[in-house]
Amino acid sequence: MTKIVSLEQILKALPDIDVVAEIERGFVALSEGKVEVPPVGELLFPDDSGELHIKYGAVRGDDVFVVKLATGFFNNPKLGLPPFSGCMLVLSARTGQVLCILLEEGELTNHRTAAAGAVVARHLAPARWETIGICGAGVQARLQADYLRRVTPCRDLVLWARDVERATEAVRDIALMGYSARVAASPEEVASSSQLIVTTTAAHQPYLFAGSIRPGTHITAMGSDTPEKNEIDPMILKSAALVVADSIPQCLVRGEIHAAIAAGVLRREDVVELGNVISGKAGRRLPDDITVADLTGVAVQDIMIAKAVVARTT
Repeated sequence: MTKIVSLEQILKALPDIDVVAEIERGFVALSEGKVEVPPVGELLFPDDSGELHIKYGAVRGDDVFVVKLATGFFNNPKLGLPPFSGCMLVLSARTGQVLCILLEEGELTNHRTAAAGAVVARHLAPARWETIGICGAGVQARLQADYLRRVTPCRDLVLWARDVERATEAVRDIALMGYSARVAASPEEVASSSQLIVTTTAAHQPYLFAGSIRPGTHITAMGSDTPEKNEIDPMILKSAALVVADSIPQCLVRGEIHAAIAAGVLRREDVVELGNVISGKAGRRLPDDITVADLTGVAVQDIMIAKAVVARTT
């Protein structure tokens, strides 16, 4: 019989899961060729600023595989609704039967995304840094701050968003996590005061430009998860000493790496994969290096967090 796991059960299980460690292991398995990840399924609803992503895959040798449906409808807050929803299906890799449905309503997607940012910071943050910069004021901006405090002692944070009121609200929430947090007037201010920058918006045009980035800065770009989205200037990737993809095949068709290659300023061979950075096969950096990680969201993240939740709820 198919097990239905509610959002309440999922939220109760999450504190007992080391999500960062689970996602880290998943990225290593992906780069070692142990994970089957087909291309992302996508359906866009431009009239309602909405999108559906279908991500699915299997770790070789596992007893289960996972299919995830995730929606983002960014006008929803105006209607009093959350912007994200979705569910994960856990199926038997032996019989194809649906074993479990996780009614996660976007929560697991948001947590596995934030955990990926923490994984990147653990391996690519500058050796010396004092301030975190975040672009965006939504759910992911808050979760990035939450997960970064799990892997770094840094508690100084500056945040920029186009909507000053939303930025102020986000800074207020982040301050409750123990940060000294403030609102920046512009992306340039974030770049001038931060050594680790995380971009979390759904922008279709760059707002962070190469001329603003200081030597030694690391940027984790995670908002651009479709071919149309673009948060950072492709010239930043051209100037970077290290460009890291969560999945090279996926980043060739979506995200910041896709945009930079399309602009003719980056080559496929200039990109390394995150799992290889974690395992030490790539990714050494010098103090003044600019580095960029492009996180488009990979099915292996969904697989790892879904398995961990199922183990604690069924």
